[in-house]
Amino acid sequence: MAPAHLRGALNMMFQLATTLGIFTANMINYGTGKINPWGWRLSLGLAAVPAFLMTVGGFFLPETPNSLIERGLEEKGRRVLEKIRGTHDVDAEFQDMVEASELANSIKHPFRNIMERRNRPQLVMAVFMPTFQILTGINSILFYAPVLFQSMGFGNNASLYSSVMTGAVLASSTLVSIATVDRWGRKVLLIGGGIQMIICQVIVAVILGVKFGNDKQLSKEFSIIVVVIICLFVAAFGWSWGPLGWTVPSEIFPLETRSAGQSITVSVNLFFTFAIAQSFLSLLCSFKFGIFLFFAGWITIMTVFVIVFLPETKGVPIEEMILLWRKHWFWKKVMPPLQVESESRGTGVGMADVREL
Repeated sequence: MAPAHLRGALNMMFQLATTLGIFTANMINYGTGKINPWGWRLSLGLAAVPAFLMTVGGFFLPETPNSLIERGLEEKGRRVLEKIRGTHDVDAEFQDMVEASELANSIKHPFRNIMERRNRPQLVMAVFMPTFQILTGINSILFYAPVLFQSMGFGNNASLYSSVMTGAVLASSTLVSIATVDRWGRKVLLIGGGIQMIICQVIVAVILGVKFGNDKQLSKEFSIIVVVIICLFVAAFGWSWGPLGWTVPSEIFPLETRSAGQSITVSVNLFFTFAIAQSFLSLLCSFKFGIFLFFAGWITIMTVFVIVFLPETKGVPIEEMILLWRKHWFWKKVMPPLQVESESRGTGVGMADVREL
């Protein structure tokens, strides 16, 4: 539903809501942790509140123009499009949506279709963007912040307070990306955030490697430095890979494969969330301070990946996203010639292809 020039900022409201939820949950845990012996029951039970709000909100959720058009309700879809754009001059965008819908309805097997050569760039991004998002190590920091801080000498309450602080940093840093993503672009934020996260991970690894071990404990001064650096790491994630790890995959798929592409993105994200959550403590025991270098290595790889393989998607209508891959130095070699793609679609040439021709 978002117009192209605001799509990035509006899409990131998802990440803002998520981070605010994490921060709120941390605050609730901090408060209920002082209630013995049933505080943990209250913490778990309060999760029913957002679940109830989500369920009720679903009844009031409006349909999108794309969804209405795809189900044959073109006039209703046009009225909704005019309403959200605030103008009756929507002919070009509406026609693009109609043609994209016709193409999407002609595809009977979206998961099989997404494997085709012409959809290879989007498939690669749907797999690697959520993979790299988790391999930053952010979930490990958020899940195990109390364990990490406690192992570095913080008390039980102090460690929980530190995790609350990282949650607040994550939520507030998302506002930076909302304000800048549609002006600076996706790649600038991804690359800048990646560099900042690498530096933070390396600094923490060096401090823990030199000043912390089996026979010694971090001094108060170095403990504070570690917490500050971890907060800077969380901030970098919050304005780069946190929201953009969802934004980029959500805006690169044509309507014909969007549902399949989004399913793959979410599945990959949840798989690696599970894998890292289950293995982090074992990795921490084995690598010790080297766990931060492990994640720094992955961040280096994914930053290079963005520089080399990801085109800038800022301000490009979703219906015309296919042109980016055809202009990219690498993906244009992977995608089939235009005439072959049009024949494989079996639906003639779409608006984006006409503009390209």
